[in-house]
Amino acid sequence: MASESVGFVGLGIMGSRQAANLAKAGYELTVFNRTRERADAWVAEHGGSVAGSPREVAERSDIVITMVVDGAQVEQMLFGDDGALSGARDGTLFVDMSTIAPATARSLAERLSAQGHAFVDAPVTGSSPKAEAGTLTIMCGGEERDVARARPLFEVMGEKIVHAGAAGQGQAVKVLSQGVTAVNCATLAQAITVGRRIGVDLDALLAVMTGGSSDSTMRELKGQGMVDHDIPVLFKLEHMLKDVVLCLEEARGAGASFPFAGLAGELYSAGVGRGLGQQDFGAVLEVVEGLTGDRPGGESQPTGS
Repeated sequence: MASESVGFVGLGIMGSRQAANLAKAGYELTVFNRTRERADAWVAEHGGSVAGSPREVAERSDIVITMVVDGAQVEQMLFGDDGALSGARDGTLFVDMSTIAPATARSLAERLSAQGHAFVDAPVTGSSPKAEAGTLTIMCGGEERDVARARPLFEVMGEKIVHAGAAGQGQAVKVLSQGVTAVNCATLAQAITVGRRIGVDLDALLAVMTGGSSDSTMRELKGQGMVDHDIPVLFKLEHMLKDVVLCLEEARGAGASFPFAGLAGELYSAGVGRGLGQQDFGAVLEVVEGLTGDRPGGESQPTGS
């Protein structure tokens, strides 16, 4: 059995699977979710106990993990009414695995350090299948000793753990990576849409891409789903838009430019505007189809037919 007690705040698509792997590894978690029913259902399946607030989580935990949507939610879970900080034991290690602005992560580290606690930002990549398999990539920012303390948990949830530097650097690496991911998905959507438009055998297109220089994890995860207009929700489109915005803000703050991410962000923003925010971010395909006048989910006619 693990020597340190662990609390987990946020049992969404990713967090529920990450927490389940910790439970399988022998950690008896104290969990909190804003929707109490989801926390109750998780404990019924995996064991542990449900807390009524983040404060209660911290009162029972040496390490507190947050996995929520954005920086505002992280701050609310830590510093809000009944937030985890108000119940934290001496020397608590706070680990945030959400994707938030690097500047927010640095601020959290400073505020928690001032109260005698430690902080590691540890965003993840890999979507829900890898969260379930415990094979996520985890990018860490923080002091070496604090990352080392959290590493046994990371090794349960992921297969690649990268210490990127000081607090906030895990998030910086993550948002840049997400910018590339967003561009990859939007580019794949464009290729499939054009291919459909000109009458290409789309299965042949995917087969040629596989293993070639144009291949990617995106083709593996979403290529066939895009062709079939049947894309399971692995990561919501509105969350991808949030991550792209963070990427662009980081670039602009440094006086740098990431124009391809900017163009992809326009497509994801249009997707949210079209009511696709709760769908998988592969639904950017519908936005691209709309640019060519194709009916989303329908069969477009090849040119010249």
